[in-house]
Amino acid sequence: MEIRIAIVEDDAEIRETLGLIINGSEGFSCENLYPDAESAIEDLPNHAVNVVLMDIELPGISGIEAVRKLNPNMSKTDFIMLTVKQDDESVFNSLCAGATGYLMKDIPPKDLLNKITEVVKGGAPMSSNIARQVINSFNVPSVPSPLSKRETEILRLLCNGMNYRSIATELFLSSHTVKTHVKNIYRKLHVHTRAEAVTKAIKDNLL
Repeated sequence: MEIRIAIVEDDAEIRETLGLIINGSEGFSCENLYPDAESAIEDLPNHAVNVVLMDIELPGISGIEAVRKLNPNMSKTDFIMLTVKQDDESVFNSLCAGATGYLMKDIPPKDLLNKITEVVKGGAPMSSNIARQVINSFNVPSVPSPLSKRETEILRLLCNGMNYRSIATELFLSSHTVKTHVKNIYRKLHVHTRAEAVTKAIKDNLL
């Protein structure tokens, strides 16, 4: 399956370079490029794209607000923030708006394509420094956690962007056992997706 990607980025050089990299890579295509959130909000819902790479600092409406507006009308599309901003507020607000991933702009092209593939397969990729920041910044629960120690451990790895197979290897569990734990995590947190679980973990300081 070819992964269809859109880019929202105000820097023309970055926007065009990313487009060329994506279109020059087998299994990827990029036909929708936008210099601002306003044009993306108006046009993107008319296109079937799998992933949107969204800058945060845009002229006019921010990338975070753009995701918040687009997400309800593009339920089959994943949004990855591609930015230079690393502050806690930007990360938290992006996830709350509906972003599935959060990557830094200096990520190597090969790694970016791998992360895009990961998100399409159900992952929630974050740059390693962002993942550590998320974990370290919210390490004291603000509400009693309904999760067991093992479930909390798995949720932490989900927040770190790991897929089920990697989590199973890390914790010496079967993939089936990991999936069972994840189902229990979703049920206890009253969420339905990985992105919602990550957002809930951060909002309620469950890690």
